[in-house]
Amino acid sequence: MQSAEGGAMLESLTTIAFAIAVGSLLITFVGVAVSALGVANYWPPGERNWAFYIQWSLSQLFSIALLVIAVLDWNSLGLPRLPTLAVGSILFVVGFVVAIAAGRDLGVEETTGLTGELRTDGWYRYSRNPQYVGYIVASVGFALLANSTLTAVLCAMYVGWWLTLPFAEEPWLREQYGKPYERYAERVPRFVGLRTIRAVVGNRAEPALTE
Repeated sequence: MQSAEGGAMLESLTTIAFAIAVGSLLITFVGVAVSALGVANYWPPGERNWAFYIQWSLSQLFSIALLVIAVLDWNSLGLPRLPTLAVGSILFVVGFVVAIAAGRDLGVEETTGLTGELRTDGWYRYSRNPQYVGYIVASVGFALLANSTLTAVLCAMYVGWWLTLPFAEEPWLREQYGKPYERYAERVPRFVGLRTIRAVVGNRAEPALTE
């Protein structure tokens, strides 16, 4: 009886955590979508206003719920454990390191959606959104690490959110930085491309824009 009760409790907790994760991500996605469509100015906020605090509160809530789901639904996907663990670990670590390193290049203010300087050097020579590329790779790695069906669903949604985010930010960036950003956008891909690969392999990144 206790085992059945414990199982029911874990199932309820899993359902609640999954609902929280989906709900918080959907709300942030709607905010990003209406910004990308030009319906409202939600993201990026540019300053510490209500949108800033809502966005980051929901992001933290999603992250916590995702971790809970990964633990509660661990290994439910049924993929081969050792190779999945190895590949997932590599992708997660590499992606997370890239995201953190790119965040350091960009700066705390700009990373959190606040007005700052246009960065075109460092990691930003190769991609206009190297943080997002890193987080996408890390999300795939985390889904493989957890080997969890529910975690895979949430990470797929999360990847979609990262892919959508630049479309809300780019009009704001063009408004803030004008022609320097236009020239930057013309020569550096939104995520990654053949030019990125050639630059990384050959170390031929173009010089950063200074004006």
